[in-house]
Amino acid sequence: MIDTTPTRNLALDLVRVTESAALAAGRYMGRGDKNKADAAAVDGMRLMLNTVQMSGTIIIGEGEKDEAPMLFNGEKLGMGNGPSVDIAVDPIDGTRPLAFGRSNAIATVALSPEGTMFNPGPFLYMHKIAVGPVGKDIIDIEAPVADNLKKLAKAKGEKVEDLTVVVLDRPRHEKLIAEIRATGARIRLIHDGDVAGALMTAMDDSDIDMLLGIGGTPEGVLAAAGMRCMGGNIMGKLFPRNQKEIDEAKRLGVDFNKPLTMDDLISSEDVFFAATGITSGDFLDGVKYFRGGAQTDSLVMRGLTGTVRRIIATHRLSKLSEISSIPY
Repeated sequence: MIDTTPTRNLALDLVRVTESAALAAGRYMGRGDKNKADAAAVDGMRLMLNTVQMSGTIIIGEGEKDEAPMLFNGEKLGMGNGPSVDIAVDPIDGTRPLAFGRSNAIATVALSPEGTMFNPGPFLYMHKIAVGPVGKDIIDIEAPVADNLKKLAKAKGEKVEDLTVVVLDRPRHEKLIAEIRATGARIRLIHDGDVAGALMTAMDDSDIDMLLGIGGTPEGVLAAAGMRCMGGNIMGKLFPRNQKEIDEAKRLGVDFNKPLTMDDLISSEDVFFAATGITSGDFLDGVKYFRGGAQTDSLVMRGLTGTVRRIIATHRLSKLSEISSIPY
């Protein structure tokens, strides 16, 4: 007999993690100090992760221990009395926008069963393509841009000219942008934050149809966790930044030409994802402070059920300060 007993929804614990990071980092909006903002978000995130009933290991973190003493790859987190899980964190996806008072900075975290999360090792960049549920079975990262857009437009019953593609605004994307423009599709350029960019392709109230371009591999794994929950799809290919990475890939037997499917990035449906806005943007509203408190806007998701919750929370900072070591 199949056991149909509901398992614990860790996503509801994770939203407390991202809320904590957002509340701590939100104070630094526009102050021009990326390091202090990131440190505040990390402190808030670690504090709450250690209250979750899990035995967690950071797979996607802030770097190796010697380079990033906070939330480093391989760090053990959680109360140790729950499921064994892999953890991906980005305390601030969009540190620069936050530091300079711009939009679309979020705090995000994902969990999946132990051994199911892709570990990019030293290879921190990848080609990406992401779409929502309608196009999840038709995209191919090895196909020309025009082909992917034509297939998506057909699946949506639209013209290519009706589609909007989100791309990170980087010099490396000059050729890609030209290829997209040649198809007639519209382009939304973003300064940072391609986790949100990928997930917006799967949101019913979003005008984003596809994400394309080279971005962070850690962000690709986080986006894959969210896409698992939302029914979309993301594919990738690792991208070498320099000859050192090419040589390292040869030593490790890594093939930069091999496509990475969503199953490669997150190989389980039993995945959890949460994100909280720090600064307001297309994806989520940022932290709004008022006398004695603050309001946060979050998305929290579970892959096993496909449930996506939007949580607007009011926080009484005077009460939190009595029980927390974090200066919210």
